[in-house]
Amino acid sequence: MTDASPNVAPDRTPDHPAGTASEPRVTETRTPGAHAAEPAEPLALPRHRNPLGNLLRGALIGVVETVPGVSGGTVALVTGIYDELIDAGHHLTRAMARLLLGPDRRAGLREHLGAIPWILVIPLVIGMGTAVLTVAGPVARLVETHPQTMRALFLGLVLGSVLVPIRLSDGSWRVPELWRFALGAAAGLAITSLPTSALEPSPWIIAPAAAIAICALVLPGMSGSFILLSLGLYQPTLQAVDERDLGYIAWFGLWACVGLVVIVKLMRRLLTRHHRGTMVVLAGVMVGALRSLWPWQESSGALSAPASDWPLLLGIAVLGVLAVQLLVLVEGRKIARPATTA
Repeated sequence: MTDASPNVAPDRTPDHPAGTASEPRVTETRTPGAHAAEPAEPLALPRHRNPLGNLLRGALIGVVETVPGVSGGTVALVTGIYDELIDAGHHLTRAMARLLLGPDRRAGLREHLGAIPWILVIPLVIGMGTAVLTVAGPVARLVETHPQTMRALFLGLVLGSVLVPIRLSDGSWRVPELWRFALGAAAGLAITSLPTSALEPSPWIIAPAAAIAICALVLPGMSGSFILLSLGLYQPTLQAVDERDLGYIAWFGLWACVGLVVIVKLMRRLLTRHHRGTMVVLAGVMVGALRSLWPWQESSGALSAPASDWPLLLGIAVLGVLAVQLLVLVEGRKIARPATTA
């Protein structure tokens, strides 16, 4: 997945540490021992211009979004496209708003559509859609037939991913950052401890569930599939996708778009004005959300003590951590390479 352009903010040092994912895409002036206030708008987002690489990123996001406990936002963060994807979502929603509300509808539409990196967005959407339509059924069956093994694997994948927002927060956490991390962890734990309920998949139940679940696509550590599972809508939704129930899919998609507009606007504001604090909170959310991926769970969702198969599952989890760190290493070197050759 070779793709990063040489557009790097001039005040960033080019020699990123090995294994580091993309740095926060904002221009900052730092003073020793202090973290300067962040500007209102991001600058010099690294562009991912390889369509095949973006297609694979989309496929990865689509696959993990079908698995309870794993977030597509985590994949976007690990593969270095998170900030750029949020920025693209912002311009897309602004384009629609200018078209509907003005002023200068045509000029505003062209302005915001022109700011969207379509070479990232189009392959990403195609990859996501293809993955969801082709693997939704098989992944659901795999999770159902081998729940402990799959949870152990995804536990390792998410645990390895936690290091990404920690690095993007620039480290050197102090008391305020520790409090933010703790609050994020508490929020992740609370959400993933929700009891499972069985709601009738009526249109007015599906609507808010879709709007909330899609937010997890943007929030690393939060799983849309887990939210649907907690509401009792996981199996009906996957079944609708597997059986091509276009009415269910269209209604779900409509309200998912509503939720996506809201969460994208919120996350862009947080990333442009409070990037460091946002990454700290996201790291906490991801740690707290690991509760849903504990391999040994009762059918009710209650956690159990490790069983005799713990060495095997521990090894699988470690493989997951190593796989993510290898991906982070590759992505970090691809982004650092243009800076060193510029």
